[in-house]
Amino acid sequence: MGIISMIVVGFIVGLLARAIMPGDQKLGIIMTIILGIIGSVVAGYLGGALGFYQPGQGAGWIGSIIGAIIVLFIYGLIAKKRG
Repeated sequence: MGIISMIVVGFIVGLLARAIMPGDQKLGIIMTIILGIIGSVVAGYLGGALGFYQPGQGAGWIGSIIGAIIVLFIYGLIAKKRG
């Protein structure tokens, strides 16, 4: 059940990050899920490094969305350089 909840949360976080981030991101459903999952991981590591989260504690919804926006911003920079 853990993998299914991770996919659902990743999808929701990815959708919210894409809605908040200005511009047109052409990502499919799989990339949106991956964006949300990676955003949650990034938020967990950054939050732990900055002292917002205790070791082993996961990022919350807002932190995950902010992490996904950071990942989406970096992805946009890389895609812009390639294209």
